[in-house]
Amino acid sequence: MKLRVECCAGRKAAERPVRFQLDDHDYLVEEILDQWHGSDDTFFKVRADDRNLYILRRNTARNEWTLESFRQLND
Repeated sequence: MKLRVECCAGRKAAERPVRFQLDDHDYLVEEILDQWHGSDDTFFKVRADDRNLYILRRNTARNEWTLESFRQLND
């Protein structure tokens, strides 16, 4: 599923996601829990302001973001 993602740029452009839009709803990234790299991709495991976990993937060659995984957390 494609996403619209706003990033905070550091030394590299689009270094980490700070906000994303999914199904016309905006989510604020409250915490980046993990980050790892593939050959053409960067993955971010994040906790959003709805308290759920998301894995976001950025294809660096196409500069395209997708949602790879979602997990609803129970309080």
